[in-house]
Amino acid sequence: MSNSKLEVNAAIQIQKPAADIFEAIVNPEEMRNYFISESTGRMEEGENLIWKFPEFEDQAPVRVGKTEANNIISFYWIIDGEELLTEIKLEAVNDDSTVVRISEKSMENNESGIKWLKGNTEGWANFLACLKAYLEFGINLRKGGFDFLKKTS
Repeated sequence: MSNSKLEVNAAIQIQKPAADIFEAIVNPEEMRNYFISESTGRMEEGENLIWKFPEFEDQAPVRVGKTEANNIISFYWIIDGEELLTEIKLEAVNDDSTVVRISEKSMENNESGIKWLKGNTEGWANFLACLKAYLEFGINLRKGGFDFLKKTS
């Protein structure tokens, strides 16, 4: 097994301008329609936020890195004790379409890292599908999608 670091990468094209997508990602009121249930604030450079998810009891501390309107959003969060960098880049294809690229880095190339790579690749692909469904069709794909994972008494 190689000692190289592992990195999650996912991308999708959304039939909306970069400005609409940027706002949907940085604005917690928008994110509630496809990703989180709560945030302690808007994603702005240097902010420390807490995200809550509708399906899980866990909370995610998020430290916002760089934001550049309609171009990039980066943040750090802790997974398995590691602070990981997530970068979301927006690439305008034309006036009505944008490619959204997400990378999250990095973990060691070992059993724990491979488990993270699988789970977070799946998670970011789901994020992108939910973002696309919300922005293009007004549908919240996440609603009820993970109820089977909720802890029951």
